[in-house]
Amino acid sequence: MEPRQAPGRPTDVYFFATCVIDQFYPEAGLDAIRLLEREGVTVHFPADQTCCGQPAYTSGFHAEARQVARRQLDLFPEPWPVVVPSGSCAGMMKHHYPSFFAGEPEARKQAEALSGRIYEFTEFLVHVLGYEPKDASGPTKVVLHTSCSARREMGAHVTGRALLDKLDGVTVAQQDHEAECCGFGGTFALRHPEISAAMVRDKVAALKATGAEKVVSADCGCLMNILGHAAWQDRQEGRRQLSLPGEHIASFLLKRTGGSR
Repeated sequence: MEPRQAPGRPTDVYFFATCVIDQFYPEAGLDAIRLLEREGVTVHFPADQTCCGQPAYTSGFHAEARQVARRQLDLFPEPWPVVVPSGSCAGMMKHHYPSFFAGEPEARKQAEALSGRIYEFTEFLVHVLGYEPKDASGPTKVVLHTSCSARREMGAHVTGRALLDKLDGVTVAQQDHEAECCGFGGTFALRHPEISAAMVRDKVAALKATGAEKVVSADCGCLMNILGHAAWQDRQEGRRQLSLPGEHIASFLLKRTGGSR
């Protein structure tokens, strides 16, 4: 995937937090905003934002997904980039919104304009801001997980790895199942729990086999699935300490570069 460049270094951006971060990982969203602000970017958070519509869309409820998407179209009136701290949500807004409104010329035009301004968080740091983190922490070994849709639609595995590689004290381990899905897939984990459980079991085993101290990801849905299963395994095996900690890459970068909450 060819990197996209914004027309100059923007001074203002919109931030679309995603429903998973809003409900389950708010600190990841706040840490992403702190990083952007530390780089001199003014972050605007539209208060009426909700969900990108992906859960409904991937469950086959396309009309309902269109209704959710329509509510987001008017939230970003200024021509600023829209930064999304989740590759799967960014991919939804960038690649699928225009097709939702194929029979509505005005709405399609609006969706296409928005699509061109959508940036996944790590993509924005690397290709737009040219972010050069200065590592201020000791040596550590981590393993990167990127959601399958973020890899496919946004190339987030490339930009995520590029950011981690810039940290002098960080060694990035290679997992055997890097390109494989963790089994979350939004409602897939609910509709096919046995299959999902088998997939996340394999993923957790591959992550642990690297010997990494923690897993880092730019997708909180995957983190919720992976870390939740790893914690369940710990309880089943009588462990009181987490055998596989993890966090969003925004939180990891903020801590490594001397940021504070």
